[in-house]
Amino acid sequence: MPSHLFADRPSPQPPERETVDALISQTRRLRGGVDAVRRDAVVDDDAHGRWQRALCDLAVHHLDDLGTHLDQLKEGLPEPAPEEVVEEEPAPGSEPDPLPGSLLSRVGSAEWNLLTDAVDWSDELFQIFGRDPGSGAMSLDELPSMVFAEDQALLTAMVTDCLVDGKPIDGEFRIVRTDGRVRTLHMMGEPVLDADGCTASMWAVLRDVSELRRSQRAVRESRDSLARERHIARTEHRLAVELQEAVLPPWRGSLRLPQGNPAALDVAAHYLPSATSALIGGDWYDALELPDGRSLLTVGDLTGHGVTATGAMAMLLGALRGMAVAGIRPGDLMGHLNQLLDHSVQPALGSAVCCQYDPATRVLSWAQAGHPAPLLFRGGTGCALTSPDGVLLGATSGAGYGQAEVQLRPGDLLVLHTDGLTRRGTSDEPGCRRLLELAPRLDTIRTAQDGVRMVVEEFGETDREDDACVLVARIGS
Repeated sequence: MPSHLFADRPSPQPPERETVDALISQTRRLRGGVDAVRRDAVVDDDAHGRWQRALCDLAVHHLDDLGTHLDQLKEGLPEPAPEEVVEEEPAPGSEPDPLPGSLLSRVGSAEWNLLTDAVDWSDELFQIFGRDPGSGAMSLDELPSMVFAEDQALLTAMVTDCLVDGKPIDGEFRIVRTDGRVRTLHMMGEPVLDADGCTASMWAVLRDVSELRRSQRAVRESRDSLARERHIARTEHRLAVELQEAVLPPWRGSLRLPQGNPAALDVAAHYLPSATSALIGGDWYDALELPDGRSLLTVGDLTGHGVTATGAMAMLLGALRGMAVAGIRPGDLMGHLNQLLDHSVQPALGSAVCCQYDPATRVLSWAQAGHPAPLLFRGGTGCALTSPDGVLLGATSGAGYGQAEVQLRPGDLLVLHTDGLTRRGTSDEPGCRRLLELAPRLDTIRTAQDGVRMVVEEFGETDREDDACVLVARIGS
């Protein structure tokens, strides 16, 4: 029924049927487009994916409501002549016209006559309330009996303001239907005045917005969940960065080990973050002068990312430093690290290489645990050292680790790196070849820092999938 403030107000001119048909067609196309987005684009089951799905569901509800209102508007228009009827083809993916009692049942109307006590409800309103039309429409006094106790005062205030002060009604309340289902209704209404300006009746449209509010709540909750996850991710990233900076060696540039020895190592290292992820991994590097005059060189990598991986890396690197200072040799040291990681509260896998260099004899003793071997560059050529036996740390309880020795010469260059530096996909062989092909250029460098800079320039491209560490050591003359 038409809405009006005054009983004798002229009714507005109905919209053109062609305009309404065009709007209905546009709404159907939009509905089909949103369905396509919901089907094809939103697949992740994380917070961001749930937020996207909730937005799509909300958009669908809005478009369904718009289509419902347009259909009702079209039904109220005069029928055109038979020859003017044009059948619209539904848009691909769009829903068929709603059947009576489905989408159209979301909106109903009512009028309460204050002079005669007559009440007129539309069929749709009976469906919204789940009420048998045979039992009759409910008066304004009876209506609160179906309303939530918490919402009854709100409904009473809206009706009173409308009848006494002539204020329009615009608010929501919840009802419990006769079948026990809870629905949220949005009510809009206004008084109908007689010729003397007195309230003769109250007219209202009630819309079932339960699904819409549920979708809005899902959007809000998923958005809040996504914001929390992003906040947690930012916090964890900051903590991981701070922990990594606290654990990795504080020196920058070149480091000489041991000091004052002509055969000392010139050492430099660098950490390269992942080019495709903001997560911090468990990569490490270290160089340390030991009490007996030897020097420790090590790089390694733990599985995982974030605070957990960085914390485990800090534990492992601390243990490695302590055992090296205590005089434990590389092979036995790897066995102890494997035992430590195997009994860790949070199991993880790791790879590592541990080298101890004696400047008095220029002998390098080293062991590895599932890690790329050190690369030796000498006289413009390069090769990987032959690896002793060693499985990944944490993979096998009681695993044994071999130890190898190599005689170095003045001017030799060692390059230790984690596999994230050279790995592409599932193989790191092409990257290792590229690294060895740097031999002629590395033969011309004067400091270890120059070597690190050359490697970073070669492998610092944007398609590196993991973070990485590289350490360069040059044997003094």
